[in-house]
Amino acid sequence: MTEASKLIDQRIAELGDWRGELMARLRVIINQADPRLNEEWKWGTAVWTSKGNVVGMGAFKEGVKLNFFKGASLPDPQRLFNAGLDAKASRAIDFAEGSPLNEKALRDLVRAAAAASAGR
Repeated sequence: MTEASKLIDQRIAELGDWRGELMARLRVIINQADPRLNEEWKWGTAVWTSKGNVVGMGAFKEGVKLNFFKGASLPDPQRLFNAGLDAKASRAIDFAEGSPLNEKALRDLVRAAAAASAGR
């Protein structure tokens, strides 16, 4: 297990509430979507990379945020993006307690983001 993976585990455990549970679930989805992604710890948060930053995940007081670094260029047919819609490059998904989670659409979005980052 990498140092970054240990720090992500630690962050999830520290939360001890629905945000930690959601972050653990999102982490599994991201890692399943593209096992070639690298888990890293940047800016005090979990970041997955592949020849560049792909997606970051952070917990905040009101919820959990997934930030797709090149989200503006990605197809989002299920309209998962609900934050940062005016940003030039990135897009985000904000999850509040009880927010629905479309796992298939999220896996598709992560795969598209990984492919865009790696130039595939």
